[in-house]
Amino acid sequence: MKQLLSVAFFMSILSVGMGQLKAKVKCPDLYVDVLNGTVNDIKPSFTQNEIKEKFPCFTSAEDESESAKCGGGVFFKDKDLFFYTRRKYVEVGPKFVGKTSLPLLGTKRGSLFTKLGNAKVKDDLWDAYEMQYGTLVLHYDVAGAGGRVKFFQFSTLGTDELNLCQ
Repeated sequence: MKQLLSVAFFMSILSVGMGQLKAKVKCPDLYVDVLNGTVNDIKPSFTQNEIKEKFPCFTSAEDESESAKCGGGVFFKDKDLFFYTRRKYVEVGPKFVGKTSLPLLGTKRGSLFTKLGNAKVKDDLWDAYEMQYGTLVLHYDVAGAGGRVKFFQFSTLGTDELNLCQ
C-alpha cells in the first residue's frame, strides 16, 4: 500500500512539474514612419516570415494563395494594423495602437499639403499621394473638404500598380 501511495504521490508531483508558465509574446511598440513607408523598419514588400519574425504577436495570418481574401497577409487586429503581403501594402486603421511620424488619423482633408504636396489621384472619399517609396492613400470619413482621415494605406507600389482590397 505504501508503495502504491508513493507512486501516486510522485506521479502527481511530476504532472505539476510538467506544467509551465508561458509569458505572452511581447510585441515591440509600433511606429509607422509615413514618409519612409515603414512600420518599425518593415516595408510593405517584406514577406510574411519577415513580418512574423519582427512582430511575433500577430493575431492571425493568411497564406498567399489564389483563394485567400485580399491575397493573404499578417494581421494585428488588436492594434488595427494589417499587412497585405501579396498586394504589398499596409493598412493602418482608425483604432491604431502605436505612433506615427505624421499625425494622419483625424486630420482634416487638405491640411497636409505642406507635408505631402498635391495628391496624384483624388476621389470623393480618398486621396492617393506619390511618395518616394510608392503610394500613400488617405481615406476620409465623409466626401468633400470637411472629411477627416479615417484610415490610411501605404505601399511600395505606384498608383498604377496598386491593387487595394475592397
